[in-house]
Amino acid sequence: MILHALNSITLLQQNLVVEHDLQSFVSFALESVKRLGGNVFAASIPTLNTIQELRKAGTATGYPLPSSLLLNEKSIQIAWGKKCVNIAKLEHYPALDTILRLQLHLKNSTALADPFILLQRNNEMIEHLNEVLVRTGEELTTLKTKIESQQNELQKTIFQAETDSLTGLFNRRAFEQKLDTAFRHAMRQKNEPLSLVLLDVDFFKQINDKFGHQQGDAYLIKVANSLRSVIREDVDFAFRFGGDEFALVIFANHQLACDKAQRILELMRNQASIGIFSINQHSSTTLTLETYIRRADAALYEAKRLGRGRIIVDVCLSPNLSDCSLPCPRKSTPGYSRYVEFTNQPIPECSPV
Repeated sequence: MILHALNSITLLQQNLVVEHDLQSFVSFALESVKRLGGNVFAASIPTLNTIQELRKAGTATGYPLPSSLLLNEKSIQIAWGKKCVNIAKLEHYPALDTILRLQLHLKNSTALADPFILLQRNNEMIEHLNEVLVRTGEELTTLKTKIESQQNELQKTIFQAETDSLTGLFNRRAFEQKLDTAFRHAMRQKNEPLSLVLLDVDFFKQINDKFGHQQGDAYLIKVANSLRSVIREDVDFAFRFGGDEFALVIFANHQLACDKAQRILELMRNQASIGIFSINQHSSTTLTLETYIRRADAALYEAKRLGRGRIIVDVCLSPNLSDCSLPCPRKSTPGYSRYVEFTNQPIPECSPV
């Protein structure tokens, strides 16, 4: 016998998990009213109302709702959480032996003492859990579909933000991001060379002026296709900065970068100026991305200065001659140049002219 505050006695405690728990608990409550001398008919109406409140509180949802049947003075009550409802009023307080017999009867009638009730309760719980699993699976499928759709939209947005609308090549924004990542990786790993190829279309303004912007756009698309044709898809990158300026980021040494540049020059009928700079395991650890780009840009402008329609590759690994791991070819004039020039004639390993 459990004595509560306010002189109450607990007749039954039960976790209401499924609908069967609720129905049996209500049956025990009405049976208790009868055994203790109360009016079952009068108790049925507040009991039915209590059933609705218990459902709202979360019973029969697959999760336990601890509930109690109490005898408090001459009142029979149903309690859960912080709530307590009177379902019957007794004329006389019952004898102690009557209360004890009722408690024992209720205990022996619960699911723990009745295998049939336990089996029925477990079956209902399994059915409920299966329903929850099905519903959860449907919700997860819907959520997965929604996430995939949002990811696709995000990829489209990123692609549009990184793509030149005319040629379909990566734009300047993508160039800055991808070159920074590639440069840092190459400088950190020291096991893979990286070449930057910068290209300007020669006399592009004359093409626009003579044939119109529509033909000029078509020519730029042809240039973009030429760049795509010489790089490895999903390995190297091709970019258009805007106007007639293009770039390649090639994961290879300067010899292979020269071969690819030579092919581009042939496809463009020698109407481009190209500059190349590469890094490898011998590159100075103090080399910065800004210097890397500047060296390639300087090679490009050297190609323009020498008359356009040619390739210039910077083969030195530092501005200081003593630090160059690759030989800097002599020019006919006194001193050294770190540039090697290539024309549109096939030169297998970018040998100096």
